[in-house]
Amino acid sequence: MPLRLVFLLKSAMGLGLQNIRRLLFPILCLLALPVVQGQSSDVKWLSFEQLEEALAAEPRRVLVDFYADWCAYCRKMDEAAFRDPEVVAALNSDFYAVRMNVETRDTIYFSGVEYVNREAGNKRNPVHEIPLLLATREGVPFTLPAVVLFDESFQIRSRFFEYISPESMRRILRESLSE
Repeated sequence: MPLRLVFLLKSAMGLGLQNIRRLLFPILCLLALPVVQGQSSDVKWLSFEQLEEALAAEPRRVLVDFYADWCAYCRKMDEAAFRDPEVVAALNSDFYAVRMNVETRDTIYFSGVEYVNREAGNKRNPVHEIPLLLATREGVPFTLPAVVLFDESFQIRSRFFEYISPESMRRILRESLSE
């Protein structure tokens, strides 16, 4: 038992029952914290390299979330939609989820092809080749947030170029599974 906890329990001995209850509740909450933290309530995000291996082993639908650190709506989706228990459960059980920072300078190998950020060093907000290939609309500049859904054969089924609320994300994932 941690030394601080022993000290707190010993000091509680001289307190009345009401005060012990007030002291005991926070202690029990602290003791339970590691158990609660052990339960994953996060989306199991994969890289493109990990996705390639996972698709080879077990084909599934895929959700790709493109973001940038400066994108306020991307952060809002991360805090709301991608923390929603139903969304997390659906993504972790029925999809492979990939998250990619569009400004990464990493070289990514996928399906035997090398992808790089050709705009790095040339533009203020450089966008990697992968999001440009998967989430660009003809005649429209690249925008964030961008979410792309693929079927089990890694064929694009739908693309979204806006903030997606938890309710909308649940609906989108349900509809994707029913196609």
